[in-house]
Amino acid sequence: MKLGSLTRMVDRDWIRLSLIAWLCIAVYFLHDRWVGIHYLQLGDTDDNMRLMQVRAWLGGQGWYDLRQYRLNPPGGYDIHWSRIVDLPIAGLILLLRPFVGAREAEMLACGIAPLLPLSIAILGLGATVRRLISPYAWPLAIALLLCCSATLLMYMPERIDHHGWQLAMLSLTVAGLSDPKGIRGGAIVGLGSAVSLAIGLEMLPYAAIAGAILALRWIWDRAEAQRLSIYALCLGAGSGIGYALFASYGNAALRCDALTPVWLSVMVMAGALLFALAWANPANRWVRLALAIAAGAVIVIGFALVFPQCLGRPEQASPELQKNWLNMIREARPIYVHPFRVAFPVAIMPVVGVIGAIIATWRARGTALGAAWATVLLFVTGAALLLLWQARAGPAAQMLAVPGAVALAWLLIPYLQAQRSPLVRVLGTVAVILLVGSGLFAGLAIRFLPIDRPTKRVQIIDRASGSCPTMTALSPLNRYPAQTIFSFVDLGPRIITITHHNAVAGPYHRNGDAILDVQHAFSGTPENFRAIAKRHGATMLLICPNMAESTIYRVRAPGGFYDQLAHRKTFDWLEPLPLPAKSPLRLWRIKPD
Repeated sequence: MKLGSLTRMVDRDWIRLSLIAWLCIAVYFLHDRWVGIHYLQLGDTDDNMRLMQVRAWLGGQGWYDLRQYRLNPPGGYDIHWSRIVDLPIAGLILLLRPFVGAREAEMLACGIAPLLPLSIAILGLGATVRRLISPYAWPLAIALLLCCSATLLMYMPERIDHHGWQLAMLSLTVAGLSDPKGIRGGAIVGLGSAVSLAIGLEMLPYAAIAGAILALRWIWDRAEAQRLSIYALCLGAGSGIGYALFASYGNAALRCDALTPVWLSVMVMAGALLFALAWANPANRWVRLALAIAAGAVIVIGFALVFPQCLGRPEQASPELQKNWLNMIREARPIYVHPFRVAFPVAIMPVVGVIGAIIATWRARGTALGAAWATVLLFVTGAALLLLWQARAGPAAQMLAVPGAVALAWLLIPYLQAQRSPLVRVLGTVAVILLVGSGLFAGLAIRFLPIDRPTKRVQIIDRASGSCPTMTALSPLNRYPAQTIFSFVDLGPRIITITHHNAVAGPYHRNGDAILDVQHAFSGTPENFRAIAKRHGATMLLICPNMAESTIYRVRAPGGFYDQLAHRKTFDWLEPLPLPAKSPLRLWRIKPD
């Protein structure tokens, strides 16, 4: 094929070629993670809870009933999610079940489902770099996305939680912000934000940043009124439709942790005010600025006055729960408090992306492309700065850094290749590749650097935390009749996923009372534990020695019930139950009074 024909095909057929690349990536990851898929290695508590949500729905639980009845039975507790992400998982199970059976269908669905939104992320980033850099830049965007280690973790087989879909909507948001067509771009940003919010509130800061950026574009250039107005309509209407179709019974209350009437009213109000501003569209820039500030003040002050309960910690989270649980969640802490070997691989890619976006914006200043780059620069910078708030912003910050990193490579590599010195051409190009792919290379290099290496104690804790939730370790519990097991909070979702038993608690703030009960039971006296277990109807006790959560009870309450168990103290009301010889778990029957 001639070079001219090849370049035309790369430009003309970029969507089809991008999807082919996605399919190849998906097949590779499925092959690479096949053992984990086969053993249903849902590594995060949220992944296990997502599967339980799908199972309950397919088993006859109502569309709007997202209460998990196998945690803290018999009443259970509400999950603050929606059914949106359940749909592809359930669809794959129903599609595959007639051909491979129920277990294999579920196993394959959990492997395939997380890879579906990766295709959207690839297309969103591809559209962005084609508009901002070159029609031929999209393959480099795919390559650099594969260097975003934190982002890719959200798309790995078995990662069936909702973050991959929210990142996909974020990729569409940045594509909409860079779209030269106002109506299409505004609609994409509005609908992407609405879908993301209907899934969960994790991306609320990004939705707010995107809306603010569109308002700033309109303030600067009143010709942007059309983009702003269609965005406002899609945000308000999309949020309303998302609430009507997917909000659970539990989210019909005035709660602050999901798209409830609280945030629905905010989105509708924001959409109405922005639409009114765009419709009025005064000619004077200072008037537009004043009106935008007034609209923002109405939203913020009105929210504070009407929903003051949403200005602090989540509902059902007492001060004690905030101190002893919420504040201990590592991903909710700023990136700079994490060890260097954790923080550096996550943070370096966003820094490179911001630098690349700054250079690209400067080079295109004074043009329509410069305005588009400025929009993306604001969005990427906002995403990077969110790392200073919570480390969980890492996957989004890395993904949004891709356009800036592509722009940097697109500028530097041709320049270096034009140099006379072979040394400059070779070493310079290698240096640029290492720079723009810094997220991947930093993660690989950090393994060999003698920095923050885990201690022997940490290695023991990591091994226990990895081995106890496995199917191999938990499946033997099924030899005992189904009952309620008292165990660690972080083991609860995995217990109900792998076994037929119920559990007392899971790491979700709406389950706050049960979380505190578990903490009090393990930290207090043996008599206190027995009373709490009886109140929850628990008839078995399961622990994982040296699991991360267990270390908290030993440190906080030396001499407490769990500390006594760890020192092998026996109690006449606890009957040891046999497990396989090499099991990392310990199990007892709790004798009745």
